Formats: sequence, structure tokens, C-alpha cells
Amino acid sequence: MNKRISLLLPTRGRPTLVERFLRSVVAESTHPELIEVILCVDDDDIGSHGITFTQLSLKTVIVPRQTMGAYNSICFQHATGDITIAVNDDVIVRTKGWDDKVRELDARYPDGVYLAYGNDLFKGASLCTFPILSRRAWLPPAVAYPIEYKGAFIDVHLMDIFKRLQKRGHQRIMYEEDLVFEHLHYRNHPEALDATYTDRSRFGDDLTFIALREARRLEADRLEALLANTALASAPSPRRAECPSPGLFSIISLCLRSFLLDSDLPIKWRAYLFAWLVTRYYFSRIFNVT
Repeated sequence: MNKRISLLLPTRGRPTLVERFLRSVVAESTHPELIEVILCVDDDDIGSHGITFTQLSLKTVIVPRQTMGAYNSICFQHATGDITIAVNDDVIVRTKGWDDKVRELDARYPDGVYLAYGNDLFKGASLCTFPILSRRAWLPPAVAYPIEYKGAFIDVHLMDIFKRLQKRGHQRIMYEEDLVFEHLHYRNHPEALDATYTDRSRFGDDLTFIALREARRLEADRLEALLANTALASAPSPRRAECPSPGLFSIISLCLRSFLLDSDLPIKWRAYLFAWLVTRYYFSRIFNVT
């Protein structure tokens, strides 16, 4: 059975890039008739309201301006595919038969509990830049894309959840190097820098990621219960969406408690998050970058 794939695509002010991406989706796919695209655009982005593409099933959802987490959640709510992929408009699909490769990844775990991703030619294996998820494993009340994230960290958030499962003995992360969704990010392609990039806060989601540590643990609990085909014994605790801004020294103790001492995570991932987030904090302070 060829499963339907839903591409979740928030976009703002980039109709030309959207068309380029959609052309590559069709050109490299085996079954374009089994692919749907959910566009989420802002109500003040008039130029994107009329985006059309007759070669694919395309649904446009128009909303007031949101966070990136909210955009992806809205796209997910409107998706009907068995498999979902969160994508950007600054992407070009480079792999012939990419959709069949995605279905092959999905078929490895019939229970739907997995995090798969391809090669974006930027972060590569280190990060699930464009996460592939089975929709049925993330139906409400599950939250794959927390609305608290303004523009970043969604990929790290998902990696963290599945790293927790990995530590508990469930290896459900799949990286497919030959599945190429090239990310034309401005750090590799300076000419791509535009208002959509510059309007975002580079470090605005760091504290949110720290604050949502418990939410990630609860999602890992939920997925583990799904694997065991059992119900959770208790309801999830309330989500915590804010983390007080730390000082020059307290950031170290905060990240130490939040990551390095978190026994629910693999030691290598703990050390990476600790060093990375502390470094980002000092960089933002030294260079006064928000």
C-alpha cells in the first residue's frame, strides 16, 4: 500500500521559492498523486494567498501571524496523509523517487513510532532539519510542534524526545543520507538572506527549549507507552513555557541541571546540549545578539 504523504509548509513572502520547491517535489517524486501540501500563510501576506500548483493537491490555510510552532501545528491539523514532513520554502528536493524512500522508512516501524529525516546538505546527520513523522503517532493530545517555539528549536525538540526513547532502549531515529532535501540556508547561500530570515530572533527560543524539558520527557513517556500498547497511568503535568532569564554564571548551573545531569538522556547528547546552549548564551551576550 502506497501511503499518502503530507508536506507541512509554512511560508511568508516567498511565493517564488514555494513554486521552486513544489516543482522539485513533483519532478523527483514517483507518485505525485499521493502527495499533499498544506500551506500556512499570514493574513497580511497577500502575495502568498493566491499560490496555486495544479500538479499537486494543495491546501492553503490563512491565519493571523503565528509562531513557527503554531504554523506547523496548524498544517498538521489540516493534514490527511499517513506520513508528515515539516519542510521550508527554501528547499529543493534532489532525490529521484524521494517519496518511495520516505515510505520505505515508514514501513520499518509499523507502529508509527519513529523520527526519520534526510540529508539537508547543511546540518546532515546531526539534526532532523525536516522531520518525518507518522501522523497517527502524533494525534492530539500529542504535541509534535509546540506553539511556544517562535522560529527555531523544533527540530532539536523532536531529536531530544527520541534521544530519550533511545536511552530507554528504543532506537527509533532514522537518518537517510541518500534522501536529499537541500536546504538553501543563508549561512551557506548569503544571497538567500531576506526579511523572512532577518525578522526572526536568532536566540529567542533557547530558554523556551530549556523550559520545555519536562514536556519532552512526557512525550517520551507517551511514545514508550504506545510502544508497549499500554495507557499512561496519569495525565501529563501542565506545560511550562517560560524560563527566567539566567545570569552570566547561573546559565551554567541551569544547563548543568537541565541537561548534563539528566539521566534520561544519552551522555553524548547531554554533553552536546550543555556545551551548545552555554556557548550560545555567551555568544549572544558578548555580541549583543538577540
